[in-house]
Amino acid sequence: MGGATQRAVLFDLDGTVVHTAPDLAGAANDMREKRGLSRLPETELAPLCSYGGRGMIGKAFGLAPGDAGYDVLYHEFMHTYQARMTRDSHPFDGMRELVTRLAAQDIAWGIVTNKPEYMAVPLMDHLNFAPRAGCVIGGDTAGVSKPDPAPIILACKRMGIEPARCIYVGDSDRDIAAGQAAGMPTITAGYGYIPANENAGDWPADRYVDSVSALDEAIAALFSQIL
Repeated sequence: MGGATQRAVLFDLDGTVVHTAPDLAGAANDMREKRGLSRLPETELAPLCSYGGRGMIGKAFGLAPGDAGYDVLYHEFMHTYQARMTRDSHPFDGMRELVTRLAAQDIAWGIVTNKPEYMAVPLMDHLNFAPRAGCVIGGDTAGVSKPDPAPIILACKRMGIEPARCIYVGDSDRDIAAGQAAGMPTITAGYGYIPANENAGDWPADRYVDSVSALDEAIAALFSQIL
């Protein structure tokens, strides 16, 4: 890829492109069941999925980093999740069609997630999007994770596109902060994994959407302003 005229949309992964809650919550519940605890409804765990293992351990076991026993549970969770991460996860309705429409407009797309690269890449390979993402940047790829803008800037470099010609879409305030710090417009994916105590509409994104179907208009509007 390359060329000064090219555009791209970069996306967060969990809760933005892929509905990963069934496997993230499933891994936490597998651990609870192993300990004789009842399974929690996916609807209770899903809002914390943007926080990955930390969110799942916090909700499922009431522990936070630094608490006694947290590290053991966290590492167990990562192994449990990795073993089942492709079992039930699937793209949000309309997402496959969206990236096809982007390609038809010569708009590239990529993934920038805080999920470790060794999980993000195999998951995206398994889902087999067409066209494939131009890059998959994990939370460890750049040495720092969002809200630091470095992973997003790295994605732009790998795709050969200037940050000013990109849009970032995510379902966390960390996503919006990272996109803005990278120098690009941002869109809040309000349909994603947002904790009940957070009002995503208050995040300082350029646009807010409550469905994948609303992304087309939001993306077109932002590109019309920056190009």
